[in-house]
Amino acid sequence: MTEFVSRRMLTILLSRSALVLGMVAALWLGLDLRAAASDAVPADSVAGTELDRGFLGLYNLDFADAQKDFSSWETQHPDDPVGPVSQAAGFLFSEFNRLGVLEGQFFESDRSFAARSKLSPDPEVRGHFQAAVDQAQVLAHARLNKDAKDRDALFALTLASGLQADYAALIEKKNMASLHHTKEASAWAQQLLAICNDCADVLVATGFSKYIIGSMSPPVRWLMRMDGLPGDKKAGISDLQTTAEHGHYLAPFARVLLAIAYVRDKDKLHALELLTALRTQFPGNTLFPREIAHLQPSVTAAQ
Repeated sequence: MTEFVSRRMLTILLSRSALVLGMVAALWLGLDLRAAASDAVPADSVAGTELDRGFLGLYNLDFADAQKDFSSWETQHPDDPVGPVSQAAGFLFSEFNRLGVLEGQFFESDRSFAARSKLSPDPEVRGHFQAAVDQAQVLAHARLNKDAKDRDALFALTLASGLQADYAALIEKKNMASLHHTKEASAWAQQLLAICNDCADVLVATGFSKYIIGSMSPPVRWLMRMDGLPGDKKAGISDLQTTAEHGHYLAPFARVLLAIAYVRDKDKLHALELLTALRTQFPGNTLFPREIAHLQPSVTAAQ
């Protein structure tokens, strides 16, 4: 009965503060914890492997070429779960882009997120997305049965759960389903952190959720902590800044999340600076110019 009441209270509170789930889910956009390898190629430099080029394509919103690169990697490495989970990310974020989900100002306030409408996803893309997630999970568990510390398997399961949380929260508007997948993603991420505590990219998986949950009202923070998702705004910002400065694949993504945090904290000048640098790094990404145009008038007026 106590558990039922807690879940009931959580549902009511989340209906008033639905941004929690969306922002926690959004932290997984483009997540590639595989970047622990010191000789990997940063996402904003000349890419080396097909995976490098694929994630670079996602940052530039070049989804067609990204999928070609992911498919090529999967063909060459059929037992690697990172191939299909990367394809799943490509399917999901191309759908996000088509539906207008990736706009930064969408997350600017709790009210705008809570008032979002349920979108109409492409059923064919939905099928491809779920099939890729399922394949990644099967391959990942097969590898974990042989080695419980397999980093690629733990990454794939982390990303698979995070992507499902994204789909549930941002397309289907299913907050409780998103919470379930977010908790799964957090659990897998903690396992990866236990064997990769010096990997700056991993911190993006904890930083933004700490920040967002730490921004919520005390009852929500308490319930989220009871559900295994603690919040701390300052610690979250610190994690994101570490990734932004020292991360590999996820350094650009950490800067995006920091920009969103700065917008929510009314520090639009720093948000504008980050987005302007990202626009230069990724000229193919049309979201950055739109967000800059959205922020520029208020920043200019304040100066």
